[in-house]
Amino acid sequence: MRAFTKMFTAVDQTTKTNQKILAMVEYFTFAKEEDKIFAVSILIGNKPKRPVKTAELKVWAAQLADLPMWLFEESYYTVGDLAEAIALMLPAQQSEHHFTLKDTLELLSRLTDLPSDEKKKLIISYWMGAPLEERFVFNKLITGNFRMGVSRQLVIKALATYLGQEQTSIAHQLMGKWNPYEESMASMFSEESHLDKPYLPYPFFLAYQLDTDAENLGPISEWYIEKKLDGIRGQIIVRNDGIFVWSRGEELLTDKFPEFRSLQTSLPNGTVIDGEIIPWKDDIPLPFQVMQTRIGRKNISPKYLKEVPLVMVCFDVLEWEGEDLRQKNLVDRREVLKKIVSEHTEGKLLLSEAMEFNDWQEVAAFRKNAREFHCEGVMLKRKSSTYEVGRRRGNWWKWKTDPMTVDGVLLYAQSGHGRRANLFTDYTFAVWDGDLLVPFAKAYSGLTDKEINELDNWIKRNTLEKFGPVRSVRPEFVFEIAFEGINSSSRHKSGVALRFPRILRWRKDKSAKAANTINDLKQLIEAQNP
Repeated sequence: MRAFTKMFTAVDQTTKTNQKILAMVEYFTFAKEEDKIFAVSILIGNKPKRPVKTAELKVWAAQLADLPMWLFEESYYTVGDLAEAIALMLPAQQSEHHFTLKDTLELLSRLTDLPSDEKKKLIISYWMGAPLEERFVFNKLITGNFRMGVSRQLVIKALATYLGQEQTSIAHQLMGKWNPYEESMASMFSEESHLDKPYLPYPFFLAYQLDTDAENLGPISEWYIEKKLDGIRGQIIVRNDGIFVWSRGEELLTDKFPEFRSLQTSLPNGTVIDGEIIPWKDDIPLPFQVMQTRIGRKNISPKYLKEVPLVMVCFDVLEWEGEDLRQKNLVDRREVLKKIVSEHTEGKLLLSEAMEFNDWQEVAAFRKNAREFHCEGVMLKRKSSTYEVGRRRGNWWKWKTDPMTVDGVLLYAQSGHGRRANLFTDYTFAVWDGDLLVPFAKAYSGLTDKEINELDNWIKRNTLEKFGPVRSVRPEFVFEIAFEGINSSSRHKSGVALRFPRILRWRKDKSAKAANTINDLKQLIEAQNP
């Protein structure tokens, strides 16, 4: 655990990519062999489940520190991070234990089924036997809030350096949901380990948002242009007489999508298709909220299958009859895909349309009005491109339509976490319903550091009420809120729910009375779902 904490601290204290990679490589080089696979799991985002309520942790820590709860809570709000606050307020270390990372995670796993008093005893024992930095990491793990400042791609680079393997191979071997208790570094990363796991998807090739003038991409004839559909990106795999449906988030969704089971016999073994899984009816895609409802259902009745049928709109084939096609160019892969879809007669697989445009101006016009064509924009794919790993620039681009926007009034503010614990950075916005302001969205991104500091100073001087870390403020400032979609929702007081809300700009030119109304939001819903 000491070695893992050292790596965590080294990564946390630098913004330089190479230093983060070096810290991970150093850890893998010198850490205990049994710990390494657990470290890999955590580094790529597989956090342990929280085994104890945070309310209990607060009480135990306050008791151990001999602090009244009100002072503990005030200190926590000031620090902004519960794991750090507990680590700082606990008494000095009184003993020394030598837990490995595996020992620590096994302890967390054991805690889940223990009565509260036994949990308290074991956690306090760990706290008092660990130095400050290790307590902090332990608290991060136990609260289920563990994050490190490394992307999955950085972890892949570090492992590739340590193991002396290609990054593409490492990325493939890390795919899917795997259990570190059932794996080792050898079983995960041997050169042929993926051959023993036919259910594994390939790493997805992801596109960046277009950040240049489309004219700079060269002749339009060199590109496939497809609709950017709003569904779940996935891979359908048929191997060894079995079928596996994976999402881009590496969730195995085969049981959620029974429509595709018949492909197990209609597609040959050694087939992997990449595409967008979408609820589709009467030759058009249904709204994304229908897909969200579908995923949330535990049991899917035959009636619901008929009302909300799914298809995969296929835009690539990665494997055909057991051959890995990813290094072939997109033109050749698409020819294979056309053959697969044309021979499929059940209607579960649709070919993504390669749209024809005379020039980039026509593409821009389509992209601007994309919602009228049941899509979010366009995908631009170079015809000569291979199928790469992860997010890459150059060969695939997404060019989304402009977001929808409304003007909302700042109503509530909440302090941030970590480095922003002393700033109000999380905001709640409202629109008018008659003479009342009704909250409709929360957002915390989009402002510059200068704007955050300016707004923070104003919030502290214009607070009306305090509710723990939340403050209500004078309804004076208007902000333009951008979002990707809007739907009716019975779970929200306003009756609406936004997809990916964020702050577009601070409208200092507008008064609160000029903000939008709840009727404006309802009209957007009607326009989106005619």
